[in-house]
Amino acid sequence: MVHVLSSRTLLRPTDPDRSRAFYGGTLGLAVHREFGTGPERGTVYFLGGGFLEVSGRSAQPPAPGLCLWLQVADIDAAHEELRSRGATVLREPRREPWGLVEMWISDPDGVRIVLVEIPEDHPLRYRPGI
Repeated sequence: MVHVLSSRTLLRPTDPDRSRAFYGGTLGLAVHREFGTGPERGTVYFLGGGFLEVSGRSAQPPAPGLCLWLQVADIDAAHEELRSRGATVLREPRREPWGLVEMWISDPDGVRIVLVEIPEDHPLRYRPGI
């Protein structure tokens, strides 16, 4: 068994400054740490229980199958805030057949980001014995 102490998603954008502007400004993620110098320096953002590191540079956008899943407390408030900041909304918030309320946006390289609200009555909120 591998004993994992911490984890993060590494993102190598085509334009690091543009991606930092999106994740730090448009999406409003808090910075955990920064390292290095110059345009390809690294910035690590908090993602709830995980981290997103934007560092380096890639000639190609990330793989089309890459998606980020971010749980939010209020999807409608997140929708209004992100729209006002100029985020590209791929799909408006709606309740899915599996009970979650989801909204889709994308980052500057086209990485799809699903924002999810877990309704009070959803099984993910059920905690036996409490």
